[in-house]
Amino acid sequence: MRVRRSASLYFALAMLFGVAVLVAVVPLLPVYDPYKQDLGASLTPPFEMIGDRLSLFGTDQLGRDILSRLALAGQVSLFIGLATVVLSLFIGVALGLIAGFFRGWPDTLIMGLADLQLSIPRVLILIAVAAIVGSTIPVLVLLLALTSWVAYGRVARAMAMSLREREFVLSAVTQGASATWNIRKHLLPNVMPQMLIVGSFELGQVIVLEASLSYLGLGIQPPLPSWGLMISEGQSYVEFDPWLSLLPGICIFMLVAGVQFLTQAFTSETDAEGEPAPRPTT
Repeated sequence: MRVRRSASLYFALAMLFGVAVLVAVVPLLPVYDPYKQDLGASLTPPFEMIGDRLSLFGTDQLGRDILSRLALAGQVSLFIGLATVVLSLFIGVALGLIAGFFRGWPDTLIMGLADLQLSIPRVLILIAVAAIVGSTIPVLVLLLALTSWVAYGRVARAMAMSLREREFVLSAVTQGASATWNIRKHLLPNVMPQMLIVGSFELGQVIVLEASLSYLGLGIQPPLPSWGLMISEGQSYVEFDPWLSLLPGICIFMLVAGVQFLTQAFTSETDAEGEPAPRPTT
């Protein structure tokens, strides 16, 4: 079992290292420009020479370098994914802690909203709203965050309902501690480790959703590249130039699968050691 976890961990680290090199190192190379067009060198296959330089991943239909566009698209996807996770985590944890600690009508209202949102397919909400309000990066982050908070909220609510009955919370209440103080000092520190696990799973979903919207033309707009948009643009040439769609698809797989395998490796190790008991904070 430990050997399987180690293999999963190394596999995840290898894929994430590849993505990290793509988004952090490639943009620093001066010979690659994601926006420069060269129609004379359009659809150049990977590992072919263009003039006096080697094109590692080839060029697209407009002669733009695919490697540099993959790198820029990766930066965009990571920014949208991380920003969405942070914002949705903040919204979900806040609402979940309020619902679990106070219960009563706040719990009914917040969880009713969560159940309503879960009853409507997430992709349909995003498609409908993005088609109406547009799809700039700030709008995409906001839309994705507002449709991603439920997972955090439900876990935070369940943990808050359990923690509010613990001795250290009841003791603070009897000594006059306010609900805000208890939530900030006792509930939030014990909830956050679980939220980080939920966030790692949600990061992969958000990146796939952003790529899906861009594939449909409702996400990132040209000339800014996106992995989903690059797959869509390459579909017209997939019979003779399959790398145009295959390479961004591989990048999405490496990032999403790497995050998932890394999370599973750490959560499996935590489960094997036993879940730590909630503790009071000072």
